[in-house]
Amino acid sequence: MAGGTYTSQNKVRPGVYINLVGEKKTVGSMGERGTVSVPLNLNWGQSKAVIAINAGDDLRSLLGYDLSAPEVLLVREAFKKAKTLLLYRLNEGTKATAVAGSLTLTAKFGGVRGNDITVAVKQNVDDEARFDVITFVAKEAVDSQTAANIAELKSNAFVSFGGTGALTLAAGVPLVGGSNGTVTNQDHTDYLAQIELKDFNTIALVSADLSLKSVYAAFARRLREEEGRKIQVVLANYPSADSEGVISVKNGVKLLDGTVLDAQKATVWVAAATAGAPMNKSLTYEAYEEAADADIRYTNSQTVEALQAGEFLFTVSGGRVIVEQDINTFTGYSPEKGKAFSKNRVIRVLDGIANDFKHIFESFYIGKVDNNADGRSLFRNECLKYLNNLQSLNAIQNFDAQADLSVAAGEDTDSIIIEAHIQPVDSVEKVYMKVTVK
Repeated sequence: MAGGTYTSQNKVRPGVYINLVGEKKTVGSMGERGTVSVPLNLNWGQSKAVIAINAGDDLRSLLGYDLSAPEVLLVREAFKKAKTLLLYRLNEGTKATAVAGSLTLTAKFGGVRGNDITVAVKQNVDDEARFDVITFVAKEAVDSQTAANIAELKSNAFVSFGGTGALTLAAGVPLVGGSNGTVTNQDHTDYLAQIELKDFNTIALVSADLSLKSVYAAFARRLREEEGRKIQVVLANYPSADSEGVISVKNGVKLLDGTVLDAQKATVWVAAATAGAPMNKSLTYEAYEEAADADIRYTNSQTVEALQAGEFLFTVSGGRVIVEQDINTFTGYSPEKGKAFSKNRVIRVLDGIANDFKHIFESFYIGKVDNNADGRSLFRNECLKYLNNLQSLNAIQNFDAQADLSVAAGEDTDSIIIEAHIQPVDSVEKVYMKVTVK
């Protein structure tokens, strides 16, 4: 479905074109938030594919480790805030292999985790003609099956079995030769091509590569302005993006266990927290869970300078590591797009309205409802219910149903034009107090 912004009513493709400026069960409900996507270089797992992982899913079979393992640290950080992680393994690597008699063993995925796999072939205690074939990962049994010969074996989540003929006893055959391989910028390009087809709220790029940051920023800009997909990307130290679709993380945190997450790695938590934040909440002064300190502390003047440049940073306050201010990189203020567009809470409201209006229209109205006064009235009523709901949640304020929303016929017979005047609610972040002493 086409989308994006418009200057004049000259669009060709059926779709929803929305400009954001400073001013039964209802289908007009708010879309779910909480989906973050991260491309990573990992030791195990399916490569070159977007995998949806929800909190509580079994990570060991998917990524080779439990959630507590340091090898999946950034996955764990994502789930501190996100409901769903769309993970993309950038690297492919080489699969570990081994031979036990006529039995060939091949790790299911490439990567160094395959070198932690061993397979034992033991005599079955109840039937001497059969064997127990046990797969271990880091000395922990993850699969056991009984077979009379190689043909009866079935591949499991970690090993593929091959060969023909009889099984022979083996105390524990280690798989070797697994490697992670390297990641190129083309792998990131391939990822963006795949993730564009998915529904998500934010992307985190864990990289210092300036050219990649530029690619991801351009990707966000294109989806927002040309495709009508109101998403955000989170990059490290890239305030020059000057876009409400790009969040630039200036520093990182030190966790209680001593682990240091620099700005690049902290993008994952920021992207997850941004994805998971509802429309009526700001992340300003939000605490980073299990953080003991910022990895780099800044003076007051440095903090002010960073905020003015559109940088998202962590500071220490009251013994907690907190988000100083929930902002994006937009600093090019204009009469039509003022400073409010630099606030991520405001952007969540505006993006939510744009995404949800688009969803309502595509799912329930496009090609199904007449473009006459009755049809336009039906659509306006759905939009009205939606906006009234936002106002009840304190996401917007001062909304006048009669004056602030209109749905009219467009210039073409198959088009409509919506005008909505919205005032997002921001959070109280500054208190100016005057105390008079009598």
